[in-house]
Amino acid sequence: MSYSAAASSLRPPQAGQPPACLLTACLPPASRLPPACLRRLPLLPSPRQPMAGPCSTRLQGEAAAFTAALRTLVNNPQFSDVTFVVGREQQKVFAHRCVLACRCQAFQGMLGQGLAGSEDPPGSIPPQGPFILGNVQPDVFLAVIEFLYTNSVTLNSHIALEVLTSSVEYGLQDLCKLCVKFIKDTLSVEQVCEALQAAVTFGQADLQQHCLAFIEGCTAAVVRTQGFHELSDVVLAWVLRSDHLAVDELDLVQAVREWAHVSSVESIAAAWRSHALRKGSGVPSRLCRPRRGTRPRDHHRHLDPHAK
Repeated sequence: MSYSAAASSLRPPQAGQPPACLLTACLPPASRLPPACLRRLPLLPSPRQPMAGPCSTRLQGEAAAFTAALRTLVNNPQFSDVTFVVGREQQKVFAHRCVLACRCQAFQGMLGQGLAGSEDPPGSIPPQGPFILGNVQPDVFLAVIEFLYTNSVTLNSHIALEVLTSSVEYGLQDLCKLCVKFIKDTLSVEQVCEALQAAVTFGQADLQQHCLAFIEGCTAAVVRTQGFHELSDVVLAWVLRSDHLAVDELDLVQAVREWAHVSSVESIAAAWRSHALRKGSGVPSRLCRPRRGTRPRDHHRHLDPHAK
């Protein structure tokens, strides 16, 4: 068979003829074909590749733009469908049921109830409000609403502890973490006792230890604050367990006496007996060790079993 005949055989087969792919088996290697024949050879179709299945991917847009857009809806009466009357000022706060319900189970339960006295079954028509929230400050409630809409919150030292309280009441764990972080970063002598009381009340162990370490570092200033005088007996007893309070023992006794004016004498007596003279590890029961901040005195030699 000539080369030209072999090339012509690669044309589309006529009826009853074998396909061109079978005829190519008799061709010599392409490297030995004359250039003129190679120009006349048609390109053979490649084997069909399997089609890939449909691919779906979630792509994330710019979060800042989305947050900024939702922030414009906070307390915006336009398109709102639920109203709250907040605080003693009876300030109106506007919101959107769908946002509150999908972000907070507490609001979902509140907004899903039927109107009081309505003949409709519960959950059939969510109430329009207004809902009366007289025991919360407007700024605190607006901070909660801001978080629900934008997943961020604007805090200051005046409302941080109240927002922490609301975050616990509404079951908003992420908001609670943000509040704890802010409180730890901005802790002050005037507010540390109030923060400690809140930490114990709401079971925030990390904040509790952070507050105690702060108090141990500046005890002499802390015991003169109003927050110290307002500590509960349980929290005060917990503080008095520490051997690292940076205050002289007599000054601490005086501070506790002042605390007793706003508490029960019986409670402080029990707390002092149990914790103020806490026994040290390995020390005989009749001996105690002075705190870190106690000024040296001659009779302290009787507290150290190794003193001469």
